[in-house]
Amino acid sequence: MWKDIFDRMLMRLIQTGQLHVTFPDGRAKTYGTQAEPAASVRVTEDAALRALCLNPELALGECYMNNTLQIAGDDIEGLLRVLLRNRRHDDLPIWARAYAALRYGAQSWLRRNTPGLARRNVAHHYDLSDELYRLFLDEDMQYSCAYFPDPAMSLDQAQVEKKAHIAAKLRIEPGMRVLDIGCGWGGMALTLARDYGAHVTGVTLSENQLATARRRAAEAGMSARTEFRLQDYRDLHESFDRVVSVGMLEHVGVAFFGDYFAQVANLLDRDGVALIHTIGSLAPPGAQAEWINKYIFPGGYIPTLSQLTPALERSGLWALDIEVLRLHYALTLRHWLTRFDANLDTVRQSYDERFIRMWRYYLVACYMTFEEDHQAVFQFQLGHRRDAAPLTRDYLYAGRSAGDFHEAAE
Repeated sequence: MWKDIFDRMLMRLIQTGQLHVTFPDGRAKTYGTQAEPAASVRVTEDAALRALCLNPELALGECYMNNTLQIAGDDIEGLLRVLLRNRRHDDLPIWARAYAALRYGAQSWLRRNTPGLARRNVAHHYDLSDELYRLFLDEDMQYSCAYFPDPAMSLDQAQVEKKAHIAAKLRIEPGMRVLDIGCGWGGMALTLARDYGAHVTGVTLSENQLATARRRAAEAGMSARTEFRLQDYRDLHESFDRVVSVGMLEHVGVAFFGDYFAQVANLLDRDGVALIHTIGSLAPPGAQAEWINKYIFPGGYIPTLSQLTPALERSGLWALDIEVLRLHYALTLRHWLTRFDANLDTVRQSYDERFIRMWRYYLVACYMTFEEDHQAVFQFQLGHRRDAAPLTRDYLYAGRSAGDFHEAAE
């Protein structure tokens, strides 16, 4: 039964490229007629076929993790490229479409990131060992999209460029009070304190990241100009000249977008500038990737512009600039995967093969959404005053490059 349903589903779905499938009984079939893109898989159990029919998106990742879906050459990218280029909602079974609609309708309730839930969700991902992240991140441990003025530059260079691009948009001057919402391991805060003379307060919900950020500040002699707190941004009642938030809005959830921008407005001085950097979607709102939410980022939600702009409008803040970074995150994730793969022997000392398959699937699936789907990165430059930033972007590119500035600061 499930083999027949799976067969009919793929016959309708695969129109671009080619997918070769070997079934649990050993029989094989090729779907699609075009040579490229192409992938070949083997489904080893009938239970995997059933799962792929009932909930394709979740089961695809789970079956790969459990090795009941084996990809020839371990070519996750090739398989996902075929599937994404053929993704048409109407070609999925009616129960899969109904389930996706139900999840979309319930997501505001399912992903209510209240302070207690938000802390548990953050701990699920960010309180993994620092040693794992050091294996694939840059030297500064920037776990967010880098900025590639030159696609050929190194990951470390591109992360320096990202921080400099954000700092330029913030128009930071020495002595300014800066709030970093979701400060991670402290890299952005330390950069703004060291290279720009700011006094930075960083807040995080990760105890592990908090300890690392404080240690790094002490080692860099920046403890007097930085303060790191284990605190929810909603509990802050201070005023700051600048507010920066990189890669945190994805953890807020639809139900709290209004609260988020209202709080940014409350915390930002009347003459201040805020820079919000987030993954976003240029497609209409839809159900979030269930596999990512279950295994990687519980409570996560990738916002669309149509969901963010009403909340931003209600905050009373001016959108001084909105920049869309398109393939920068795909380049970043490819660097992360290359580094992760280069350190597999080290990873295996602490994690099993199922975890490795999960992590590789996560990295590849993410860069494929930037290359084949509608994901990008948004940078919102915000302020209370319409003239809080220059009228054109010329100021961002004048003078020395970010790399030159970083070398001079050293």
